[in-house]
Amino acid sequence: METQGIYVLLAAAFIKLKPFLLMVFLQVGYAFLYIVSMLCLNRGLSHYILVVYRHAAATIAVAPFALIFERKNRPKMTLKIFIKIMALAWIEPVIDQNLYYLGMKYTSATFSSALYNIVPAITFIMAIILRLEKVNLKRRHSQAKIVGTIVTMGGAMIMTLYKGPILEMFSEKSSAHIETTSTNVGTGQNFLVGTLVLLCSCVIWSGFFILQSITLREYPAELSLTSLIVFLGMVQGAAVALVMEHDFKAWAIGFDSRLLAPVYSGIVGSAMAYYLQGVVTKERGPVFVTAFNPLCMIIVAALGSLILAEQLHLGSVIGAIVIVIGLYSVIWGKSQDHIGSPTLTEGKGNSLELPIVAKDIMDHENTHSGPI
Repeated sequence: METQGIYVLLAAAFIKLKPFLLMVFLQVGYAFLYIVSMLCLNRGLSHYILVVYRHAAATIAVAPFALIFERKNRPKMTLKIFIKIMALAWIEPVIDQNLYYLGMKYTSATFSSALYNIVPAITFIMAIILRLEKVNLKRRHSQAKIVGTIVTMGGAMIMTLYKGPILEMFSEKSSAHIETTSTNVGTGQNFLVGTLVLLCSCVIWSGFFILQSITLREYPAELSLTSLIVFLGMVQGAAVALVMEHDFKAWAIGFDSRLLAPVYSGIVGSAMAYYLQGVVTKERGPVFVTAFNPLCMIIVAALGSLILAEQLHLGSVIGAIVIVIGLYSVIWGKSQDHIGSPTLTEGKGNSLELPIVAKDIMDHENTHSGPI
C-alpha cells in the first residue's frame, strides 16, 4: 500500500510538473537547433538549400498526422484560402527563413536567439495597426504592453548599435580557440548588415502570425494548415534555390551536419515542437509557453561559446536583458487581457480560451515552421 501511495504521489507530481518539463525540453531542443543550423551553414551548405531540405523533412513528419487526425473535420479548400496559404508559405518558409539564416551567418547563433525575443512586441504593434488588438490606455495591462514594446525595441537598438568588449564566458583557452577557428563571427559592416537582416526577418515573421491567425479563422485545421505551409514552402523554396544556386553539387549532403540540420529542424523544430507546444498551450495557455523563450537564449549562449566558439559581446548581453524585461512586460499585459474580458469565447468542456488572434499573436511558434 505504501508503494502504491508513493506511485500515486509521483504520478500527481509528474502531472503537475509536466508542462514545465515539456517546455524546458522544447527550449533545449530549440537551442540545439540554432547550434546545428550554424554548424551546417559553417560547413558551406547554402541557406536556400537548407530551407528546402528542412521543409521536406517537416512535410514528411507532419503530413501523416494531418491525414490521420483531421481526416473527418478538415474544412473545404477554396481558392481564397489557398491563396492565403500560398502567401503564408512564401512569407515564412521562403523569405523569412532565408533572411534568418543569412542574418545568423553574419552574426552568431547567440545573437540571433536573443534578438528574436522582440517578435511578440513587433506582432503586437502590427496587430494594433491592423486593428486586431485593442488598447485601452487607462488599463494597467495595456500600459504594460505598450511600455514593454518600447523597452523591447530599445533593447534591439542596443544590440544593433552597441557591440562593446568581448566577454569571456569560460576560459582563456576558449578565447584562443575563438581567434583561430571561429568562422561565423560578424564584424564591422557584416555584423550591422546581419542585424538589419534579422530585424527584417522578425518583422516578416510577425506578419506571418497575423496572416496565420486570420487564415485559421477560415481554415481551422492546424495540422493540415501546417502541412500545407511547409509543403508549399518546400516547393517555392526549391524554385528560389534553383535560381540562386546554379551548381547542382551544392545540393549534395552527407552523413554529417549538412544532413542533421534539415532533418533535426524538420522533426524537432516542426513536428515534435508543434505537438508539445500544442499540448502545453491547451493546458496552460499561450502566455505560459511564451514565457520560456528566454531560456533558449541562455542555453544557446552557453552552447555557442563551447561548441561554435562564438564571441559574446557586452552590448549583446545588455540588449538581451533589456529585451527580456520588455518581453515579460508584454507577456504580463497579454496574460491580463482575458481577466474579466467579454471577448472570451467558451470552448468545449466549458473551458475558456483566448480569441484566436490574441492566441496566435503570442504563441509565436504555433506552426513551428519558423526560423529556428
